[in-house]
Amino acid sequence: MGPLFTAADEWSFVIALVLGIAFGYILESAGFSSSRKLAGVFYGYDFVVLRVFFTAAITAALGLFYLDYIGWLNFSEIYVNNLYVGSAIVGGVIMGLGFIIGGFCPGTSACAAAIGKVDAMIFIGGVVIGAIIFDAGYPLWGEFYESGSLGPATLYDAFGISKEFLLFGFILFAIFAFWATALIQKKVSQKTHKY
Repeated sequence: MGPLFTAADEWSFVIALVLGIAFGYILESAGFSSSRKLAGVFYGYDFVVLRVFFTAAITAALGLFYLDYIGWLNFSEIYVNNLYVGSAIVGGVIMGLGFIIGGFCPGTSACAAAIGKVDAMIFIGGVVIGAIIFDAGYPLWGEFYESGSLGPATLYDAFGISKEFLLFGFILFAIFAFWATALIQKKVSQKTHKY
């Protein structure tokens, strides 16, 4: 069995549009268009974003496992990007800084821009300028970008464990993260209420 919908399927674009609209609605409903809520993760006063991401990741992982189990999906047919270690670290640092400074990630900035937030539109402008600079300077850093390739790496292969054990560990980690962030948020809100 292959994926539920293939690129050749004429309904793929319609389904993608409906899923995209639903995803944008959910992001907006969860408050992801608010840069204050997003920055709250870094400052410890609001962890809704982290909880929503963990919940979405676990739901998606469980869904994939179930679809694989009933034969509607084959894990071997899911495309996994190559992992380039050095460029992944540098890219992560740049995106993290952009997230802290701008209060958005690329996806949440699109959500906020769609409802008319000017700061998100400026953020998207920065993303576009950054992409142009990256493309124009690619001959300078292209070799570094493609160095350190580990191929289509997965966590369960890297750690030498089963997919099921990794999923179980991820769920336990998410539960711990929910508990720990609730404690942090409580302490931070107590400090801010004292002043």
